[in-house]
Amino acid sequence: MLLGRKKRKPISIPDKKVDAWHYTTCNYCSTGCVIELGLNKEKEIVTSRGHAGADVNRGKLCIKGLLEHELFDSAGRGTEPLIREQHFEGFQQTTWDNALDVSAEKIKEIQKKHGRDAFAVVSTGQLLTEEFYTLGKLTRGCIGTNNYDGNTTLCMASAVSGYKRSFGSDGPPGCYDDFEHTHCLMAFGSNLPEQHPIIYWRLKEALEKRKFPLIVVDPRVTMLAQFADIHLPITPGTDCVLINAMMHVIINEKLQDQAYIDAHTQGFDEIKRLVQDYDPKSAQHICGIDEDTIRSVARLYAKAPAAMSIWTMGINQSTHGSDGVANINNLNLITGNIGIKGGTSLSITGQCNAMGTREWSSCSGLPGYRYLENSDDRQEIAKFWGIDSEFFPKKRGLAQTDIFSAIETGEIKGLWLIATNPMTSMPNTGRIRKILEKLDFLIVQDVYSDVETNQYAHVYLPASVWSEKEGCHTNTERRVNLISKIVPCYANSKPDLWIFNHMAKRFDNGNIIHFPEYAEGAFNEMKQLSKGTNAYGEQKTLDISGMSYEKIVKAKGIQWPYSESDDDNHGSLKGAPRLYTDGKFQTKSGKANLVPVYFYNNNEQPCKDYPFWLNSGRVVEHFHTRTRTGKIGNCNKFSPTPYMEMNPDAAKELGVKHQSYVRLTSRRGDSVVMVQLTQRVPRNMVFVPFHFHDCVNRLTLGLLDPHSRQPAFKQGSVRIEVLDESQQREAAQLNVDRREY
Repeated sequence: MLLGRKKRKPISIPDKKVDAWHYTTCNYCSTGCVIELGLNKEKEIVTSRGHAGADVNRGKLCIKGLLEHELFDSAGRGTEPLIREQHFEGFQQTTWDNALDVSAEKIKEIQKKHGRDAFAVVSTGQLLTEEFYTLGKLTRGCIGTNNYDGNTTLCMASAVSGYKRSFGSDGPPGCYDDFEHTHCLMAFGSNLPEQHPIIYWRLKEALEKRKFPLIVVDPRVTMLAQFADIHLPITPGTDCVLINAMMHVIINEKLQDQAYIDAHTQGFDEIKRLVQDYDPKSAQHICGIDEDTIRSVARLYAKAPAAMSIWTMGINQSTHGSDGVANINNLNLITGNIGIKGGTSLSITGQCNAMGTREWSSCSGLPGYRYLENSDDRQEIAKFWGIDSEFFPKKRGLAQTDIFSAIETGEIKGLWLIATNPMTSMPNTGRIRKILEKLDFLIVQDVYSDVETNQYAHVYLPASVWSEKEGCHTNTERRVNLISKIVPCYANSKPDLWIFNHMAKRFDNGNIIHFPEYAEGAFNEMKQLSKGTNAYGEQKTLDISGMSYEKIVKAKGIQWPYSESDDDNHGSLKGAPRLYTDGKFQTKSGKANLVPVYFYNNNEQPCKDYPFWLNSGRVVEHFHTRTRTGKIGNCNKFSPTPYMEMNPDAAKELGVKHQSYVRLTSRRGDSVVMVQLTQRVPRNMVFVPFHFHDCVNRLTLGLLDPHSRQPAFKQGSVRIEVLDESQQREAAQLNVDRREY
């Protein structure tokens, strides 16, 4: 036996023969990892590695980043613009000029007949920031529609809304370095090891150096919950009740930081009255966490010298998402945990550049966190762009989730989708299919020509991917970093910046507004617009005026605010790791708002006909709708099949076997998935990854948060039906086909 082991061939990594390494930033999640791409002598990209000198990832990458170099020539890349006359007729190849001419004429035709807002634009969180800024110019300044939004409404809108309600402005106040200094970490609906593996590594490294309590609030026993000191398996959608009960304990036991409250907040008296109705004894019956545990966690958090909260979609994707974020902010404000090392409310952002769209796309207003509702903001941007301020609407238009409803009712006749895939990402997929069929005109702009929405497109515009173009991203901790153009554009695809610039030329204001040809020109305009003060005379938090591409690469990313004066005085290129360190907020009074959160239960809950909670989330191998990772061999190989996690005790009652196939049915539709039996989910819940287009979002309800208009993807109910033998075989064959794809 020993002899046999000696003869076994060791694992070897083939030499990729890298001739040169080139700097760039990952284009998947919001962590903001710095990547080096290896090119051979033929200038072909052959491998990826993490940059050891970058503070964010310190040489490490997750599986998606390690395989990201395979994107450039992955299957289904768009090669030429395509056009067709009617739905479901075949596409015909065309020229860029013709595709843009037809698109512009159709937009004008729809607007002339039905009004400017009858055409809508929905973008993404994955463009470069300069492209977002340019798209905002095009949409707000040239096309003129007020129905313009990004798919970040599906993931980050509640965080944005909650930050604005509490602090007066968007922008995460903390950073990854807070892991190194905190004395207590509470994670709400966040599964870092699978959602953001490198951020989890930063947390794990901090815990190895200095032990502190980790509390995870999640209805499922996630990987992060398995590593936690305390796991709170909360009833879905009731986080606000838990936090109110914690504040009840903190205030009634006088554990709050009253000096900070008095100096830097407003509204404490109303919070104090409100939480008296949420004593732990009553709250436990709503949120599912026993009263003694609520008291223990509240005391632990309040007594810590510094405590921090993080969250992702478990909070945001709820009808109470914005309230949940505001309440997390309340918890940190009353304990003095904002603006200090290790004390923060840190929203872990989803997409690679969701922060960039929040900052500069003009989706919810005007560039640089300006408001359409503010006449001074409208006039400032109109003057900078050289157009009449009356061209701008005086309030925000529809959010993405409302845009689709307006198509359904006939108010919107045309749509431009940019790097987003609502056929997978939107709730109630069957309804979305019918909605897209109603459009008079649909433009799809995407890296891949086989993206599901292209089934309904009249014009397809092939966009370039990632390091085929140049520009910046902003990550979760407000760190601006550069994506370098390393290889030429694939076939006849074009950078999104080029597409927006050339579309603008086909509108009257496009001949008035300056559209820089290169990304750095747009970045310089953004720097100018980031200077100065807000409406209340406070220095803007979003100041990037001291940055340049050269400085960003030298520093491996710079956190905003980083002004010209910062650069002159310090020259450290580090930027500001934290916001509100002086206790001054972006509100009229300069104080943070303590926002009273009253809980009302409007969730769809398990019942006799649909007895299981439906929960959804990510797996580490895939990103969002699998448009990219579904084409990467090893990512798809490790997770090719839609599956659901189910409790073994519940499965035994229904006669469901491990790795068999079942039909999940909700009030919206049905889906066939493979069963994985596990104790990670409670008896009355199932969990399904959201990456598969024919799977979980066929079932989701998607009630909207009243403040953010973000859908409640995680509060719905389903029933489970066992399939017969022939149906089992059919489902198994379908998954064989998926693996081959």
